[in-house]
Amino acid sequence: MTGRAQVTAEELAAGLPHVLAAPKDGAAVEMLCLRPAYNERRFVDRITLTRAGGIPGERWSSAPWLRLPDGSPHPGIQVSILPRRVMDLVWRDREGTPHPGDTFVADLDTSEANLPTGTLLAVGSAVLRVSEVFNDACVKWKVRYGSAAKDWITAPGHPPLRLRGLLCSVETDGEVANGDVIRTLR
Repeated sequence: MTGRAQVTAEELAAGLPHVLAAPKDGAAVEMLCLRPAYNERRFVDRITLTRAGGIPGERWSSAPWLRLPDGSPHPGIQVSILPRRVMDLVWRDREGTPHPGDTFVADLDTSEANLPTGTLLAVGSAVLRVSEVFNDACVKWKVRYGSAAKDWITAPGHPPLRLRGLLCSVETDGEVANGDVIRTLR
């Protein structure tokens, strides 16, 4: 896949029905990624999640991209879940372009209609809460995957689809391993 051009707006439009057809619940964690520092990725088989500290070894506690008014890290960005179908659509050069950096990759419908803000997700022995923070894709997403990929996230009608994935806080401490299933607690 090395060297393939960035995804086009036409390819994104054609791929949207497939992205939206992702399972609504019961998706297995397919990839766990830690971001210990900027532009660093470490792929692991298991991670620990804590309500107080996020993910030990992650930069959330020391260098979050979003802070509360008091300056502390915003808990709603402790964990990110990227839909695998979106990752497969935009991340074409897997040798020369960094992984998006999301904590989990799973074949899951992350739309607001399926997983409204406040929804609890059980995964491994942890429980996550879907955050109100919208992941609008940062400038790095645009540089790595192209302008079309960035514009697709925020196109009219697309923000409720959460194409860039979910952001979550840790509600209950626990461990998550590759293969653990994400279940909605209703």
